[in-house]
Amino acid sequence: MPSEVFTQLVDAHYAPLYRFALSLTRNPSDACDLTQQTFFIWARKGEQLREAAKAKSWLFTTLYREFLRGRRRAEHVTALEDLPPGESDPAAPHVDFVTGMDAGLVVEALQEVDEIYRVPLTLFYLEDLAYKEIADSLEVPIGTVMSRLSRGKAQLRAALARKESARTPQVLPFATGRKIS
Repeated sequence: MPSEVFTQLVDAHYAPLYRFALSLTRNPSDACDLTQQTFFIWARKGEQLREAAKAKSWLFTTLYREFLRGRRRAEHVTALEDLPPGESDPAAPHVDFVTGMDAGLVVEALQEVDEIYRVPLTLFYLEDLAYKEIADSLEVPIGTVMSRLSRGKAQLRAALARKESARTPQVLPFATGRKIS
């Protein structure tokens, strides 16, 4: 594969893939690793894709499969406690998830949604994939995607309501013990 084509593919899809990986892993370092692993697999196997227009879907499907494979592997291995990020760790690329005044709140709330619902929500709203593309990526029927989106939206609304109520300062009446006439 010519390096120019590969560079264009990375430029076009790195940020959306990273956002998806971050929503899955909840860890910037792991998200970077997962995104890079996806492009590594593309470099090895991408020429097997018959339709270039399906590259985006192929990349998201591959990233999700790699995430599941890594999680299954981690279940079989006793891992050391996560170390705090050191100064030598490379900085994760800044990714703007949602434009708007409460983007941070939405991203925090999205992390509280069960993974089975968070994945299709992320693919649909943040990555603009169609129901069919999500169904293909997750290898589930379209009806399952629609029901997971519906349930995920309900969980997201509830999480946003909790976060919003926690952020809103409670105003207590001023009491002096004197009557106001």
